[in-house]
Amino acid sequence: MKTHISLNVANVEKSIEFYQKMFGVKPFKVKNGYAKFDIANPPLNLTMNQADFERGGSLSHLGLQVGLTDDVLSMRERWIANDLVTFDEMQTDCCYALQDKTWISDPDGNRWEVFVVLENTEDKDSSASACCVTENFAAPDKESVKANQPVEAGSATSGKAGIACC
Repeated sequence: MKTHISLNVANVEKSIEFYQKMFGVKPFKVKNGYAKFDIANPPLNLTMNQADFERGGSLSHLGLQVGLTDDVLSMRERWIANDLVTFDEMQTDCCYALQDKTWISDPDGNRWEVFVVLENTEDKDSSASACCVTENFAAPDKESVKANQPVEAGSATSGKAGIACC
């Protein structure tokens, strides 16, 4: 079994460049306004269609759950090596779980996280927005973020400020 995700994108070439860096593989198929990635790990059929669309539809974010914090850090290092800007949340309590995670955002603003659940918790963080996407969250860029400096949980720009979590 393999999950399939189809994304509408504003610019298929920019999206190909981003996802090639993110997953470390070249697209399986590229046509005018279309690209398909057939990814082995994680098993994923990811397609992109260049189309007009309204940003901020019903999609909250996308994620890859891994088994260990070392896996989160390894993916983070791969993304940094491929010039993707990351945003870290370590030891963050959200969605009834203590988690370590790092985030990236694609050219169309779709947020991706790689995360590990360290332990389940009984209470969702009491700061109301801890597990909700807010309009205030914007994908980091190289001009607005010091190059890939980790952000600790509980700081003004961590999950307590409104990044979605799993």
